Amino acid sequence: MNRAGPGKPSQPVFSLHGVTRSYRVGTAEILALRGIDLDLAAGELIVLLGASGSGKSTLVNIMGGLDRPSQGTVRYHGLDLVAASDAELTRFRRRSVGFVFQFYNLVPGLTALENVELITELSESPMPAREALERVGLAGRLDHFPAQLSGGEQQRVAIARAIAKRPQVLLCDEPTGALDCDTGILVLQALSRANRELGATTVLITHNAVIAGMADRVVRLSNGVIAAIDVNQSRTDPGELRW
Repeated sequence: MNRAGPGKPSQPVFSLHGVTRSYRVGTAEILALRGIDLDLAAGELIVLLGASGSGKSTLVNIMGGLDRPSQGTVRYHGLDLVAASDAELTRFRRRSVGFVFQFYNLVPGLTALENVELITELSESPMPAREALERVGLAGRLDHFPAQLSGGEQQRVAIARAIAKRPQVLLCDEPTGALDCDTGILVLQALSRANRELGATTVLITHNAVIAGMADRVVRLSNGVIAAIDVNQSRTDPGELRW
């Protein structure tokens, strides 16, 4: 796997140039993004760091094909996500992207295994649902329902569901936001392992500066612009993080 070293990443998976996103609220125009230029390399782990309202989620939603920019270009390999049809964006999300959100969105009446199997049934070449759950340390919880699992376990089921399709891109929006430190570290270890073993370009949104240490690069957002990009010479193992 070709990870980005210091400086600009090679082999960009995503190329974003001049990306803006505005919303109309009554008579006011809200600028969520104000001209983002960013390339992401294959296999890179990026932390998007910033306060609430800095534009992190808007940027990730655009990269995931859940939203479109008001201006600018967004390319994923050869696919122009701005010009893509709704059907093309659906195929892109289904084939290439795994999503992990702050809230787990599990089906209450299905076991952990069945929740993951929902995704594998829609994917082209998925890993077995049981293997996906083993990868996140839940081999002993396959037949448990969400209500029988802790918050951290439910989030790891959500990660297993995301990685079961073998995504090329893993987009994570505040995956530890509702968890305590010890539980959050287990979740971050699962994400780091998925990034390392699957080679998925991974973008992790957080407002927690401590988490930045586990990234290849840290993109700091403020008021809809990139305020700084920091390169970590080595990644901190999530097990060493504390907040």
